[in-house]
This record gives sequence, C-alpha cells and structure tokens, in this order.
Amino acid sequence: MSNGYSDKGTGWLGFAAIMLGFAGTLAVIDGIVALSRSSFYVANSHFVFSNLHTWGWINLILGAITILAAFGIVSGASWARWFGIFVAALAAIGQFAWIQAYPFWSLMIFTLDILVIYALTVYGGKGGVQA
Repeated sequence: MSNGYSDKGTGWLGFAAIMLGFAGTLAVIDGIVALSRSSFYVANSHFVFSNLHTWGWINLILGAITILAAFGIVSGASWARWFGIFVAALAAIGQFAWIQAYPFWSLMIFTLDILVIYALTVYGGKGGVQA
C-alpha cells in the first residue's frame, strides 16, 4: 500500500526534523552555558549588540522554539513546514552572532540550517515523517 511519500522526500524530512532537534538542543545548551559560565567562551569577543548574557537568553529561547519546530515536523502538523523554515532561517542568521566566539562551529551549523531550509522547502508540503 502506497502512502504517497517518496523515499527521498521522507528521508529529507527526517533529516530536517533530526537536525532541527539537534540544533535546538545544542542552542539550549549554548544558552545555558552562556548564562551560567561565561568564561567558557572566547575572551574579549565582540558581539553584534549587547553582551554574552543577552545572547545566552536569545540562544536559549531560539533553541526551545527550534525543538518545537522539530516535533511539529515529525508529527506532520500543517504549520510545521513554514514554521520550520522560519526557525531555521532565524537560527542561520543567529549563527553569525556567535561567529566571533566559534567561527567553524557557527559556519557548520549555518550550513545545516541551509540544508534544513532546502529539505522543508522542497519536501515539506508532503506531510510529516512517516515510519
């Protein structure tokens, strides 16, 4: 019995959900670390605006929203495609704020966010991830 999903599309949606969940979890951890132990990050880094404490809160909130988007994609919610694209784009832009502290890490996560946007744009209209 065919469920109307191509294997390629389901794989991309699974990738998008896993990467959003992974990026969201790491953003929450980064936010907690920035709030609790600021000495963990590179000393004398300059941020786009404000300080490390503010970016810690931004990362914490963005991470929680990213995890919510990942759960929405897995559940097949109709709002999840566009919400996931919006969150991944916001996370990609947000990575440029951390580029002074960890340039390689920021560029790596930025690349994953772009791949998530691709997956949700091309295959996200077909519903959620099917087991």
